[in-house]
Formats: sequence, C-alpha cells, structure tokens
Amino acid sequence: MIVKRMHEMGVRSEHAYMAAFTSIGLTVAAWVTSLKAEPGTGLARADRWGLFVGEWAPTFFGLGLALSHYEQQDGTLTASVHEFRERREAS
Repeated sequence: MIVKRMHEMGVRSEHAYMAAFTSIGLTVAAWVTSLKAEPGTGLARADRWGLFVGEWAPTFFGLGLALSHYEQQDGTLTASVHEFRERREAS
C-alpha cells in the first residue's frame, strides 16, 4: 500500500497538506511570472502554466486525507491533533 509506505518513510498528512497549499501559491506565481515574462504570448499561455501547477493541489490534498486516515487507524496522530481532541472532549 502506497500510503503505508509513505508513512513508514516519514511522510505525514501535514506534509501533504503543506505541499497542497504551496502548489496553490506556486500556481499564482507561475501564472504571474508567465504573464510578465512572455508578454507576446498572451493570457492563454499564462493560464496553461497556472493550470498545470494548479492540478497538483487536489492530488496533495487527497494524499493528505489518505495519510490522515491511516494515522488515525495506526494511532500515530500528531500531538496537536491529540491535544485538540482532548480539549474538545473536556468542553
């Protein structure tokens, strides 16, 4: 199982979520850079670059969800998640 292997390698759900948010930022950066660096090619080329990088985010979010689910089953949730649950249950 890929998710198990990733977890064993030290990849956690937080890493996948961070990669997803980073790819969203890179999408905007790629679009703006392409728009300014290649003014003759127009908006269409900038849109293609932005969409290319933007398609990574859903994949990373999906991996984050899969890893989070595995961590819940495995019992290796991060301390911050455990603390959140304890505070919620104490209320």
